[in-house]
Amino acid sequence: MNDARAQLPVLVAGGGIGGLAAALALVRRGFTVKVLEQSPQIGEIGAGIQLGPNAFWAFDALGIGEKARSRAVYTDEMVMHDALDETLVGRIPTGEAFRKRFGNPYAVIHRVDVHLSLLEGAQETGRVEFLTSTKAERVEQDAGGVTVFDPHGVAHRGQALIGADGVKSVVRAQYVGDPPRVSGHVVYRAVVDKKDFPVDLQWNAASIWVGPNCHLVHYPLRGGEQYNVVVTFHSRQQEEWGVTEGSPEEVQSYFEGICPRARQLIDLPKNWKRWATADREPIGRWTFGRATLLGDAAHPTLQYLAQGACMAIEDAVTLGEALRVNENDFDRAFALYQRSRVARTARIVLSAREMGRIFHASGVERLVRNDLWKGRTPERFYDAMEWLYGWNVDNCLAA
Repeated sequence: MNDARAQLPVLVAGGGIGGLAAALALVRRGFTVKVLEQSPQIGEIGAGIQLGPNAFWAFDALGIGEKARSRAVYTDEMVMHDALDETLVGRIPTGEAFRKRFGNPYAVIHRVDVHLSLLEGAQETGRVEFLTSTKAERVEQDAGGVTVFDPHGVAHRGQALIGADGVKSVVRAQYVGDPPRVSGHVVYRAVVDKKDFPVDLQWNAASIWVGPNCHLVHYPLRGGEQYNVVVTFHSRQQEEWGVTEGSPEEVQSYFEGICPRARQLIDLPKNWKRWATADREPIGRWTFGRATLLGDAAHPTLQYLAQGACMAIEDAVTLGEALRVNENDFDRAFALYQRSRVARTARIVLSAREMGRIFHASGVERLVRNDLWKGRTPERFYDAMEWLYGWNVDNCLAA
């Protein structure tokens, strides 16, 4: 490698979950890292997220496994009910047999706690510099490295760039320029204190109630002292991709006919955040010279597989492994990283779309859905999940 270039940091655009995971992976390969974050402070918004065994393998590979584990809630099962008549559609135990099969647990956690675990890990290395209120606006490359310009005209020089700048990635816009695919599905998220949460729904489970063109999710957070509440519906209006304040009246208007037990969920939150969701068509090329994409910048997905954050962390670990086997040669490592991730993350994007259809089935399709998993043993569920939860650091380059 060019000696002058080797002295430069690796630039990471974005200080979210994917960006921090990338920073940790790079530090473990001996690099110094400069994170460019557009917000005034390094932090996260959102509510709960779900963590499959693949996420815990990735946390361990990044050296923050104990931090994340201490903040997670370990569920007994995943459970699906029909939101019209309370029929049990499917139940997947996530206890001892699940852990034995996949080598790690299933858990739920506040998004902020995942971010905090990564941030603490990055800060403890002493090799990650954070620049806030600094958005990547334009990228230039030459033989000596990569330059990222921010809106103030300041040039940030690095030996490579990881574009982890989220669903509306500026790095992706420059190199790919593809439009988002706005789904028309709207997600409302909130966190409710245990004292305000219905006792008859205080299950130690990742729970979903599926209805025509809608669904509701709930699970415990932070030692069971809070509950995550998520409701999703197909909007009647033309949506624009983004996050706004929610309206209780709007939520109420979309859940006519839902059984009373599930419907009480939408009466709980005092404040909602409203996400109008979108993804993008999967692409086969993420790497452009000494710049590559990671996380939502590479493969934004709908929420129906609960794998958005998990995929970003997997990306970071795979990037680190690609650098390891290529002795920190970015050109070869970026190529291997891309080959290892494109098909898997595309499968996530496309499967999430299909799962949204299954969740929101109506009429005869609803009846078919409710028959899909009748009588299925836990082992058969686990077999179906092997492609997803069987990922780990030892097989991450297998593609």
